[in-house]
Amino acid sequence: MADSTNQQVLDVRAGLSHALGAAATSLHDAQEDREKALARLRRVISAATARRDKVATARDERLREIDERHRSDLAAYAEAAANAANRAAPGAAGDEWTDWQPTPLELAAELRVGRLLLPHPEPVPALVPLLDHGHVVVRGDRRPGDDVVAGLLLRALGTAAPGRVQLIGWDPEHLGGGLAGFAPLAPAGVLTFTPPAGLGSLLDTLTDHVRRINESVLAGEYHSLRELAAATHRRPEPWRVAVLLGAGELSRHEQAQLQRLLRTGAACGVHLVIRGLPVEAADGIEFITAAEGDQARLSSAGSLPVRLDGGPPQAVLTATCRRIAEAVAAGPAPVALDSLLPAQEWQENSATGLTAPLGDNPQGMPVPVTLADYPPHALIAGPSGTGKTNLIYAWMGALAARYSPGELAFYLLDFKEGVSFARFAPGRRDPSWLPHVRLVGLNVNTDREFGLALLRFLGDELRRRADAAKRHEATNLAELRAEDPEGQWPRIVAVVDEFQVLLAGRDAVATEAVDLLEDLARRGRSQGIHMILASQDVSGIEALWGRPALVAQFSLRIALPRAKRVLAETNSAAESLPRYHAVVNADSGATEANQIVRVPAAGDRDRWNALQHRLWRQRPKEMSPPRLFDGDAVPRLTDSLDYQALVAGDSVQAPMVLLGETIDVAARSARTVLRRAPGRNLAILGTRMDEATAILATAGRSLSAQFAPEMARFSIVCLDQDARVFAESLRAELPDSGYYDLDNVDWLLEDVAGEASMSWPADRPHFILIYAADALPMNRNVELRTVLRQGPERRIHVIGWWRGAALLREALGGQASRTDPIGSWVALDVHGSELAPYYPGAGAPAWYPRPWRALHFDRSVHRGAEVIIPYGAS
Repeated sequence: MADSTNQQVLDVRAGLSHALGAAATSLHDAQEDREKALARLRRVISAATARRDKVATARDERLREIDERHRSDLAAYAEAAANAANRAAPGAAGDEWTDWQPTPLELAAELRVGRLLLPHPEPVPALVPLLDHGHVVVRGDRRPGDDVVAGLLLRALGTAAPGRVQLIGWDPEHLGGGLAGFAPLAPAGVLTFTPPAGLGSLLDTLTDHVRRINESVLAGEYHSLRELAAATHRRPEPWRVAVLLGAGELSRHEQAQLQRLLRTGAACGVHLVIRGLPVEAADGIEFITAAEGDQARLSSAGSLPVRLDGGPPQAVLTATCRRIAEAVAAGPAPVALDSLLPAQEWQENSATGLTAPLGDNPQGMPVPVTLADYPPHALIAGPSGTGKTNLIYAWMGALAARYSPGELAFYLLDFKEGVSFARFAPGRRDPSWLPHVRLVGLNVNTDREFGLALLRFLGDELRRRADAAKRHEATNLAELRAEDPEGQWPRIVAVVDEFQVLLAGRDAVATEAVDLLEDLARRGRSQGIHMILASQDVSGIEALWGRPALVAQFSLRIALPRAKRVLAETNSAAESLPRYHAVVNADSGATEANQIVRVPAAGDRDRWNALQHRLWRQRPKEMSPPRLFDGDAVPRLTDSLDYQALVAGDSVQAPMVLLGETIDVAARSARTVLRRAPGRNLAILGTRMDEATAILATAGRSLSAQFAPEMARFSIVCLDQDARVFAESLRAELPDSGYYDLDNVDWLLEDVAGEASMSWPADRPHFILIYAADALPMNRNVELRTVLRQGPERRIHVIGWWRGAALLREALGGQASRTDPIGSWVALDVHGSELAPYYPGAGAPAWYPRPWRALHFDRSVHRGAEVIIPYGAS
């Protein structure tokens, strides 16, 4: 039993061991399976994790790519927007206020008011269109709204040339205070204010501007001024910006006019900046909601927030407005003279008149100006510095380029002190001259006689043409030229600058000048003689304005800036003209005939010389240079054509004394002929030694040129020690001459008095030149009187200098003596009343002494005395 039990135990143990072994095996296998399952799970998890990581990585990369692309696109869009804005608003239109300055542009730009607030650091300017685009309405808070208006206006002014943007302000609530920063523009006319009750009138005026521009400027050829400017590269009208800072209801008429302007104004350069008036949304109207911070909005930017710039700095605003005002007051730079010249020169015919452009109008079109039967003559007026001389140059250049010297002749006279017309005559450095010019008179402000001589010359020419017209049964120049094609009948244009000098005073010169001028103005038109009278101020010309019939002949009126009274009394168009502009009016100054002309810069010497040299080279070879009379120049005997003829041996019937240059259109010498006849002596009267001795020297030289050596006798008597140097200088030049002073003049007079008392003439002429004849001892005046009275018939002639008219009278025998022995005299600083005894009739010559001028009278040829300029001593 025990064995059995042991066996059972052994069996149990064996079974348990087997079971344990099997269980261990199963457990080991299970563990292996778990390990394998875990390994598989780990592999699956690892694979899943790897896939997840890969997916996550790919997703993250994709997200990064998308995010980067979005950021890149946003930056590109912002940069593109900023670049587009900068292109649309360059320079003054879009610059920050910190470095802002005016930068005029060729075409209108959009204007910056702030910047758009985008989720990107690239700043994008916020722009609004105004000039050439539309209108702006500002709403919202008042303070930022005022800043927006000021900024818009300053940017608009800064993007245009000075004066091309004109502001009109209507501010009834603050009486102009809303535009106070722009006040410096007002004196220049760039800013004007409309009174509180004047809104209707302002809207009417702007509507008329739009109508006029549509009718006469655009004229159906262009849709807008912007289109015209792009096509022609010129803008004929300024931009007009009306700033309406009002409030309240508008009348029905005002509302209707406002709507018309909002629809049609922008195309014609009329723009509105409105704050406080009710305006409905429409095309071409930008609405700005002004607010602080990020609350501002633009209608063109949708819901994007806008941060406004704020107003311009006061210093920048004031300085800019002042510079603009100064530039407008100075006027725009003129165009070149070449703009007036034709494509081919000297192609026009002047038979019916003279027509040439004087400049261009505000639309850029040439403005032709005509001198013909109507209008026949012109008045030009303009204060000093307004371009009167430049206008004359421009007009002359335009005419000279179109008409040849056979068609047109100029006679030029300048009464002011200056050489404005000197360029038309040959000079020391430039031998050329304008071929059309026949006469140039300079510095004649003290020689009114020269102006009178010109009028006399033109009067003679008028009579010559009228006589020719009668012979050919013609009534005007065109008919005369048709009937006499071989005749020389150019149209004459006489230009007299500062003509009022000629007409000033109440003397014989002014009286005769006005009579001649009236006759020329009335009858000259039909014979092709035209007058152009110019003056700085015509208001004080009593001699002219006192004759309405004369003034009426000058129907062409040209007024330069600030000119007075040259236009009609109610015509004030010249008061606001800029520089290099003029009002041309061919209807005696009537307001409706005004034409505004921009005159080219013709004063530039280089450009003028180019034209003059070109025309000079085309001149007919037989043409002589013009007569040049310079009142400030002392003429020289050697330059006298009369003296040159004597030196060349031209025969004369009797000895001729040359004295000086006449104040006349023709260049000729004043002379006295010493024939064998009573009284053929010459007296020089006055105390001015330089001039008296110069006349004596001229007389001696001119006489000497007429005789071969030993064919005439000269005696030089000097009775004043101060004049000795002059007398000895003359003696050295004269052949066969004797020299006498107080020590030996006695026997000369005795000898000559004896010769004068003989019954036969001397074998050769004897000329006695006496310096200071009044210093002759009293006991020798008897012999001198004998020579004066009897000598000329014996070929003995006295040319003496007496230092006073009364001293000559004493030499002739006293107050009761006759003055017949002195047939010719030259007066220097001797008043006219002192010359009465030597003048025909009961009167005295109108003579007012002045330096280096003399009054010459020769009783054998003169009806009245003539003013001369003595030849210089050398």
